[in-house]
Amino acid sequence: MVLEIADIAVHPGTGEDFAAAVRTGIRYVADTPGFGNARLTRSIESPDRFVLMIEWDNIEAHTVGFRESENLGRWREYIGPYLAGEPRVEHFHEVALPGPAAG
Repeated sequence: MVLEIADIAVHPGTGEDFAAAVRTGIRYVADTPGFGNARLTRSIESPDRFVLMIEWDNIEAHTVGFRESENLGRWREYIGPYLAGEPRVEHFHEVALPGPAAG
């Protein structure tokens, strides 16, 4: 599993509309083979900043399957008007942590 994290700034005062656009447009992301799950969070201190986290089966599902599909354009139609610049996107993989200490 690969976790895509997108740090997104939106135009001031458009946060509610952006969140609604994500809720509607996420279907185009979810329609991509290899999509797992998505979660949108909003900063408390900076309400015009969001973090979108999407789980993919592998990095190619995002970088090839989604980015090279028509769904990318459809997704951008929904969220594009609210973006205050390009989102910062990185991919992460899980690092195992030790389980709880026996006690």
